[in-house]
Amino acid sequence: MLPGVYSATKKDGTLYYRASINFKNKHISLGSFSSETDASEAYQEALRILSDASVTVDTLFSDCSRLSHDKAVVLLNFRCNGLYCKNPIYLRKGYFSYFLSPTLELKFDIDDLFYYSSHKIQKRNGHLFVNDYGMQYSILARYGIKPYAVSGRDYQFANGDDTDYRYSNIIIINRYHGVFEVTKHNIKKYKVLIHINGNYKIGTYSSEEKAAIAYNKAADLAKAAGIAKKFPENYVDSYSPKKYAEVYTNLHISKRYLDYLSVISG
Repeated sequence: MLPGVYSATKKDGTLYYRASINFKNKHISLGSFSSETDASEAYQEALRILSDASVTVDTLFSDCSRLSHDKAVVLLNFRCNGLYCKNPIYLRKGYFSYFLSPTLELKFDIDDLFYYSSHKIQKRNGHLFVNDYGMQYSILARYGIKPYAVSGRDYQFANGDDTDYRYSNIIIINRYHGVFEVTKHNIKKYKVLIHINGNYKIGTYSSEEKAAIAYNKAADLAKAAGIAKKFPENYVDSYSPKKYAEVYTNLHISKRYLDYLSVISG
């Protein structure tokens, strides 16, 4: 058997080959392959990554054809930074890169290293998420960005790089459901929309917090009118319960919206 390769048998009796390598007293599995030659080539690629200083993060993927991109990054990071983790993470100065693919490099603060070393990022329909306790969570939730937020409208990347998820690069524009910042005559205000068979304008308010409470009030009125839709709730932590109740009671709600609800409720 070629170096680094050993054979194994599937439950149905099919023969296949596995490759592994030892580095810094750690035994590292390189994967399963259909032929001894493929397994050996994967071993040779791993050996080069771990022993050849000319292999860098910039040349890594052009040097690999048998190893998965995940495993190649893991090996290079182990060689260069002495850290072995199962996900395709490469430590850089002051931050780290997570290679979702050979051509998609996400950047994160070191503070997130522990989390992403144990949570694998996936991409589906343009959304980035992790599985946690059997549930899927958008990576944007770690920044307080609400589900289905729209880049450029609800949040933006300060340096224009939509792969840079360092905290200093994330600017949250609209923190609350149904609340949208508008500027008129250089004055910021907050418009509230609620979606019930189309968007209904609830009003425009002087602060983001009041707008968030207005959305909650509009949702409560919709439920009271018999609308069964499940509306998200805005949590306004900066207000005491007493102040929240006072603002909630006194907020003006669009007459058009109230008229619509009165028709619905009969």
